[in-house]
Amino acid sequence: MADTSTQSIVIDATPDRVAAVIADFARYPEWVAAVKSVEVVEEYEDGYASQVRFALDSGPVSDEYTLQYEYAEDLSRIEWSLVAPSKMQKQQDGSYDITANPDGTSTVTYSLSVELAIGMLGMFKRKAEKMIMDTALKELKRRVEAGS
Repeated sequence: MADTSTQSIVIDATPDRVAAVIADFARYPEWVAAVKSVEVVEEYEDGYASQVRFALDSGPVSDEYTLQYEYAEDLSRIEWSLVAPSKMQKQQDGSYDITANPDGTSTVTYSLSVELAIGMLGMFKRKAEKMIMDTALKELKRRVEAGS
């Protein structure tokens, strides 16, 4: 069983705006540095993606995998899990929890649990997870606040 890492960031936007950027998978290659391509494989009746295939390349790490997504009715939580093992991952579960703040900003909490297909010492794995989460939250904040 993989450990779960959690990190939060405050974004100067409403929860609806944050959720809209997170759910716009087709545009991820525009703002997520490691994502080379995204394909929405299946959608729910409401038009939100249910399965999304990602091609990742961040130099030493490249992978292709498909995630299954589920959404809270009010989009305050977007969660995912790995559909099938990939070259690099045995398992991945994650979520974004989006909370409105009284000042009009949103707090986004990112939780991630990954079990790698290759062995990695615990301290290196935790450092890699922290770097992935830091980068993901900073890229999300930059994209949402830019208003694209």
